Amino acid sequence: MALQRGLTPAPALMALAPALVLLPLGMVLLRDLHGGGAEQIGRFWLAALQPSLEPSLLKHQLTGLQITALTALLAWSLSSLVGLVLGLICSTTIWSTLMGRRWPALVVRRGLAPLRSIHELIWGLLLLQLFGLNGWVAVLAIVLPYSALLARVLADQLDRQEPPALVALQCAGVPAVINLCTSLLPPLATALRDHIGHRLDCALRSALLLGIFGLGGLGTELMLSLQSLRFRELWSGLWLMALLLAAVNLMILRLSARHGLVLLALMLPLVTPLWSSGLNHDLSAPSWVEGAPWPSPALWSEGLSQAWMETPWLELIGGTLLITLLASGVAIGLPPLLRLIAPGPVAGWVLKAGWTLMRLLPPPLTALLLILASKPTLAVAALALGLHHSGVMGLVLEDGLERVDVRDQQAMVALGAPPRSAWLFGVLSPASQRYLAYAAYRSDVILRDTAVVGLVGGGGLGWQLMEALSSFYWPLVAWLVMVYAALTLLGELVCERLQEAT
Repeated sequence: MALQRGLTPAPALMALAPALVLLPLGMVLLRDLHGGGAEQIGRFWLAALQPSLEPSLLKHQLTGLQITALTALLAWSLSSLVGLVLGLICSTTIWSTLMGRRWPALVVRRGLAPLRSIHELIWGLLLLQLFGLNGWVAVLAIVLPYSALLARVLADQLDRQEPPALVALQCAGVPAVINLCTSLLPPLATALRDHIGHRLDCALRSALLLGIFGLGGLGTELMLSLQSLRFRELWSGLWLMALLLAAVNLMILRLSARHGLVLLALMLPLVTPLWSSGLNHDLSAPSWVEGAPWPSPALWSEGLSQAWMETPWLELIGGTLLITLLASGVAIGLPPLLRLIAPGPVAGWVLKAGWTLMRLLPPPLTALLLILASKPTLAVAALALGLHHSGVMGLVLEDGLERVDVRDQQAMVALGAPPRSAWLFGVLSPASQRYLAYAAYRSDVILRDTAVVGLVGGGGLGWQLMEALSSFYWPLVAWLVMVYAALTLLGELVCERLQEAT
């Protein structure tokens, strides 16, 4: 029956194959493993069950959480507003209907590509050099890439829509603006609402990450607790963040059901002046922020040439791509591998809780934790990044598995097939196509996120960027940002081609 319905192991094996990277990663980590940090790692996980409940600490962390939430909300609302406007401008369908030409949309879309290709952390560090210690730096660092990303998503959705009503109303002489609002925008409402809701969750995590690197909020408190090995205090902040994320996701679901999420995102900028005072807080800045010298225009030409010649680009780019490949393998292959080992429904609930926990831990914290028991290598960076994104992919997989009709699995078990083989053919295989389609997009995100673990010391372009910022070597910073943008744009093109091929 399964074979008659086209159930083959190929999609499932493609989902499992990336887990092979765990073998070389495990060998490298075992080689570099030392017992000095094993006790600290054990203390870290035990502290999750015994977080500190000291009133003064909780009050301080709640203040930091408020700053993180305020930063995320402002960034999310502003990026939603700007992204919607830019998305309309980037749509070839809009330009063709209104003006009869497509090229302006393509020009704007290409111009926005560098904004979304650079990670918000890099934007934050660069803006920190330009504007100094200001809470609005974190907001702007999130707004720049998020606006460009939403513009791309909206433009792609508009250009992929080919409703017959658009041509019919155009032939009937209906004005172009009314035609677009009637035939294009209503079908996009659900997808646009879901994406904007997802962006709020991502904005909260980005605000936390920016705080880890000195831009204030709860992230700064977590980093200080980890550096001093006060794990109970660290988990107090992490659990507070988890409660906030749960409350926000519940709010997203309820507002989405009432179609009020997009309206909320567009109205929040109106109350921005009322909240602006909350961003004027003290920031624990990195030591290299203040007094950063800026080279004169006359030195830029010579500096750019020298920076390009003396930098080992092949090694840095190769390291970044290797981190991306290994981290993608962990993120994509680990969830189906663990589900194959434990395919039961109880194991599914346990793993879902584990994926949520992995997604809660920012990659820099995971990388620093791994460094307690190992050397800072590309393997540590890849594992930290892969574990974080495996939390995302694990939840995507569980959602896909819940949608699969299990009658094929039950029929194979009734015919005497082993339970794991029946699960592989009857459940994982049908869910793999959607899972692998999302995996292509997630690999593109992982490429951008290599900057996060690279800045911790994992190597690649991110580590070199931190060194250049620390020494105020601006020509090299400029080259590194451009190379990062080129790599991520290349990754976007590859992912688009793979999605078109499937």
